[in-house]
Amino acid sequence: MYDNKFLPKLSQNLLEILDDDEFYDITIEVGDDPCVKIFRAHMVILNYRSPYLRRILSTNINKNKSDGSLTHIKLSNILPETFQVILRYIYGGRLSLEEYDTSDIIKILIAADELSLYELIIHLQSFLIENKKDWMKQNFGLIYKTSFENDSFPNLQNFCIELMFNEPEKIFNTIDFTSLSENCLISLIQHDDFQMDVIQVWEHVLEWGIAQNPGLPSDPSNYSKDDFVTLKNSLQHLIPFIKFNNLTSKEYMDKVYPYKKIIPKDLRENLLRYFMDQQNNNPEPKTIVKKTDLKGFDSNIIAFQHFELISKWIDGLKITDKVKNSYEFQLILRGSRDGFSSLKFHEICDNQSHTVAIIKVQNSNEILGGYNPTIWNSDGGFSVAKNSFIFSFKNKENIEDYILSRINLVKYAIFSSPDYGLSFGCADLELYGNNRGLAEQSCYDMPIRDADDFLVEEYEIFQIIKID
Repeated sequence: MYDNKFLPKLSQNLLEILDDDEFYDITIEVGDDPCVKIFRAHMVILNYRSPYLRRILSTNINKNKSDGSLTHIKLSNILPETFQVILRYIYGGRLSLEEYDTSDIIKILIAADELSLYELIIHLQSFLIENKKDWMKQNFGLIYKTSFENDSFPNLQNFCIELMFNEPEKIFNTIDFTSLSENCLISLIQHDDFQMDVIQVWEHVLEWGIAQNPGLPSDPSNYSKDDFVTLKNSLQHLIPFIKFNNLTSKEYMDKVYPYKKIIPKDLRENLLRYFMDQQNNNPEPKTIVKKTDLKGFDSNIIAFQHFELISKWIDGLKITDKVKNSYEFQLILRGSRDGFSSLKFHEICDNQSHTVAIIKVQNSNEILGGYNPTIWNSDGGFSVAKNSFIFSFKNKENIEDYILSRINLVKYAIFSSPDYGLSFGCADLELYGNNRGLAEQSCYDMPIRDADDFLVEEYEIFQIIKID
């Protein structure tokens, strides 16, 4: 049994190292003009305490310096007084939140997100919800914008959602909702508990899209072809979440049809047929349960029942639920056929969305995989993917022996870099080199295997296409 009585002394010593003017090997320029401050620190501690700083240090710094010069980095997005609090947390593991105003705690939370301090992010959210509810209700607009513009704060998002969904107009009437980000609106309207007439949702989404382009006329009859293209580009990620089928024919023809040019052609044609076939103006919402129908499961790794289970996970179902939707699994990459290099992965998979990766671990029956609803790319940054997940089957012969791990910190769901192949989270599941892999739990809600490193025997990438 470990004795924790020594930890306070260890924390004190590490803080003394931070305050000491000797032995530091890095200076950090924090803030922006005119509020800038230089901090002294130690690379080895920053490297192990912050994944964000680890990436900066490993990417931009020559580790083999021999001239004795100091390493210098800049963090212009963080206030010096906020960074000082976080730096003492990094060294000493101490943070007395009672000393700070709630607005300062929000700043600390945002800075912790930038530095990828996951443990601190979770703690700060819990502290705010448990101790600052009244303040957050009084400053609801700020909390809502903060939580949904920083997708690493799921607990704060849930707090806002619980406040909002009994009075959905609150978000549209009490703050300037047209200034909200696209992700904020998507998070709101796609939630299962969101209660608002679809026609109101459509009108608010239109209002938001027009506000992003101040030059657009308010009357669609005055739109030019370029005006429709502009509005379509602004709303292309929001439109898929609007439940047009719940409109009446009159609502569709009066409110939606004038904007038909901003709706994707296939959806537009399906909706027109749907409303022409309606027998009355206010049909009951239909629940359609489709039979199991999976196509294109050309895999050398897994069987039909695995594809069926993955389909349920995509739809948020349990293993015991009936299949809700039908999907085609279209093979686009196979390692043994196309190669295992990161270059080949990006050559084939970049700009492809709704993909499932299946990986067979070398010399075992273990299967790993993940679902990415967004596109892959090579830009070297993280992508938001709210419905992404990773998974494992310890033995592919036993479909019930699986681990499903959904994204927890959605801002870090997908990492794209030409140096890696597929990469979920901060190495939660990633491939690199020609046949090497890593699965180290960080941004997803649970680890999918006991050991971190593995070798790849085969892997396949499928694009998922919903079948109407």
